[in-house]
Amino acid sequence: MFDFALRSEVLPDDVHVLAVAGEIDLFTAPDLKHAAAEAIEGGARRIVIDLTDTRFLDSTGLGVLIGIAKRVRPAGGDVAIVNTEPTTASTFAITGLDGVLSVVPTRDLALEQLRATQA
Repeated sequence: MFDFALRSEVLPDDVHVLAVAGEIDLFTAPDLKHAAAEAIEGGARRIVIDLTDTRFLDSTGLGVLIGIAKRVRPAGGDVAIVNTEPTTASTFAITGLDGVLSVVPTRDLALEQLRATQA
C-alpha cells in the first residue's frame, strides 16, 4: 500500500492548491501529475503545491514539479511550493531547484506570492 494522499482545492481568487501527504515517488508522482494537468486544463495558472505533510520526494516527483512550472509559466502563471520538511528542503537545495522553483515555508507566503502574479 502506498503512503500518499492528495487534496485539491480552488480558492475564490482562482489559486489552485494541491496538498500532498506521504511520499512522492515513482509510484505516486503520476497522481500528482494528473491532478495538476486537470487543474491546468481547467484554466489554472497559479498553483500552490503544499508539501507540508510530504515526508519523501524523489527525482520523479521533482520532475513533476518542474513540469507543472513549465506548463503554467508560458501562460503568465506560476507555481509556489510550500515546504517545511527538512529532508525535502535539502532535496531542493542539493539539486539547485530552490533557485528555479519558488519554495517557501508557509502556505500564506505561497498565496501572497501567487496573488501578486497576474494570470
